[in-house]
Amino acid sequence: MMQELPLSRVAGLLGSAPVVMLATSSGGRANVMAMAWLTMVEFEPPLLACVVGSDHLSFASLRASRECVIAVPPAGLADRLVAVGSVSGREVPDKFAAFGLTHLPATEVAAPLVDGCIANLECRIRDDSLAGSLNLFVLEVVKAWIDPAQKGAKTLHHLGEARFFTEGETVTARPPAPRT
Repeated sequence: MMQELPLSRVAGLLGSAPVVMLATSSGGRANVMAMAWLTMVEFEPPLLACVVGSDHLSFASLRASRECVIAVPPAGLADRLVAVGSVSGREVPDKFAAFGLTHLPATEVAAPLVDGCIANLECRIRDDSLAGSLNLFVLEVVKAWIDPAQKGAKTLHHLGEARFFTEGETVTARPPAPRT
């Protein structure tokens, strides 16, 4: 028998992409936030769709600069991920310093890379035509970085509030037999 699920819990069912950090820089000021809504929409060139709340400082910074970094944190950074996602850059002017994160220079965009992450993706806005109505941005990855020291690190996947799961056992499906 099916039971009704509160609509506030739907995202926990469908969110398969890892939770990431969105780093921006506008007016010479770097900011970082947690973001749970991100999905691939194209593979070559790599295009990502993401939603950033219009009330967030990062929304204004992203629209102004038209570029950002998507950093993929390992599970070991869960506490810091929640911390940067719990306060606004308007309240805490330097969230990197406040939460013990180190930023590194990017090569293609002004936004910083986030040290200690599994990967950092330098991005530029490809399409923001739905940013005004749906807060949706399509980003093109213009440079990608991976940290070999993070090999085997697990990513975080959001279940709602400050709850996450990490990926488990890899399952490889058998390809279907050719039809004759």
